[in-house]
Amino acid sequence: MQRTILPSVILIALFQLSCQPRQYEVGTKENPVKFYFTPSVDAEVITNTSRNMMDFMHKETGYFFKTGVPTSYITVIEALGSARADVAIINSFGYLMAHTKYGVEARLKLIRFGEPYYRGQIIAHVNSGIETVNDIAGKRFAYVDASSTSGYLFPYKLLKSNGVEPSQTVFAMKHDNVVTMVYQQQVDAGATYYSPPTADGRIRDARDRVRTQFPDVEQKVKIIALTDTIPNDPVIFRSDLSTEMKTKITNAIIKYSGTAEGKKTLHELYNIEGFVAADNDDFESFRQMIKILNVDLNELIK
Repeated sequence: MQRTILPSVILIALFQLSCQPRQYEVGTKENPVKFYFTPSVDAEVITNTSRNMMDFMHKETGYFFKTGVPTSYITVIEALGSARADVAIINSFGYLMAHTKYGVEARLKLIRFGEPYYRGQIIAHVNSGIETVNDIAGKRFAYVDASSTSGYLFPYKLLKSNGVEPSQTVFAMKHDNVVTMVYQQQVDAGATYYSPPTADGRIRDARDRVRTQFPDVEQKVKIIALTDTIPNDPVIFRSDLSTEMKTKITNAIIKYSGTAEGKKTLHELYNIEGFVAADNDDFESFRQMIKILNVDLNELIK
């Protein structure tokens, strides 16, 4: 009887295969769907508030979920490109960058205050001597993030179109940080998101984020100007996720937004009232504006 002896090279190959880590499908307990939220508010608040949303999503889809709150919009974009993130709620400009670079897909768009769009605002301290956009020339100015639509891009366009050049600009990374810097007069003016006040006049723009810490913020920090309208933040998906997974998650998000718990959670997260369907064409006018403004995306990423 003749023995068959496996060549040593085959034995080595089999050994190497047995030592390689197992690749689990996205959505399993071992490899959950990584759902990223942009850091426009405190990361701990987002993490704690989003837990019941992820529990609902798991029950509805059968997928396991894990949330992430990176330090910047750019980090979210790069995470989508390297498969460290699968789904994200991101600002419109961040979506355009991610779509161009990594082909991500927008499936939903947020509704806030009854509208699928919003604006940025220029704010200033009441003692800054700033009354109009033109008065910002030669002053200290704070933006949010280099890829923030309402906290950088559209306010930058507003200053540029008026020929205004601040003497110093800084990036504070969060909208509430910009308000705080203006309130404490670390800068003279800054850019944040704008939301219209309630029917009874209560403010809902970025100043509201620091009202607990600074109860007189409305009296100390005033709005100087508003930007053009901006498409609301989209919910985006990594390009190589299956169509079935994208559809299940999209439907679950819409269903969650219709529940009492969902309405409360989404409002606490980003003042979200609901979602509408979205696709790449919804952002075409915004894309054309970027081209006209001649913004260098590589510089923004830096």
